[in-house]
Amino acid sequence: MQTTKLRAPLDITMTLVSVILMGGTMLFPDDRIHQICGMALLALWTAHIALNRLWFGGLFRGRQDARRVLQIAVNAGVLICALLLAASGILMAWFVPAELVGGALDFARTVHLLASHWYYFFMAFHIGLHGSMILRACHSHPTMTIVLRIAAAALCLYGVYAFIARGLWKYMLGLQQFFFFDFERGYVLFALDYLCILVLFGTISYYLGKLATKTKENN
Repeated sequence: MQTTKLRAPLDITMTLVSVILMGGTMLFPDDRIHQICGMALLALWTAHIALNRLWFGGLFRGRQDARRVLQIAVNAGVLICALLLAASGILMAWFVPAELVGGALDFARTVHLLASHWYYFFMAFHIGLHGSMILRACHSHPTMTIVLRIAAAALCLYGVYAFIARGLWKYMLGLQQFFFFDFERGYVLFALDYLCILVLFGTISYYLGKLATKTKENN
């Protein structure tokens, strides 16, 4: 029961820290703050995995249906991206002498930029696959259900625009080599854009999960 109460605030904190980190080092006057936030996120993920360790215990048990395969693929994507972010982040950390890193520094920056945006994509899918639990917590009244659906549709539509305008697809394909921050729009709009992108991919993942579940039931 105690671990169940910890999951919601932990997951919310992880999501907020992830959005903050997507702003790169532009939000902070000192790069070390960004790096410390990254280490904190890694610690939060470690706690998240520890709380959900039973899922890993049953990973290869039972039937591998479509939903389970999707869940494994998404979780594997999150894990691989997190490891790449941790490794590249350590190479760029202030406490690692530059002479030890040498020519690998530019490679670490490229990997970090690429992995961070794929991580955000997989994280959104990870959240979406648990969308049923979120909806159950919010569906206290039929009117609320309608409001949530309308709000989600609006956020998804804007999320499509934000995904294109912010150029996430360029980062994910390695076409954008350096992180660009639009100071004219500011950080608040940046965070809202990324939250809408999170809702967009989370919603896609939610409905893919429902489709996979129906496929299982029909079989």
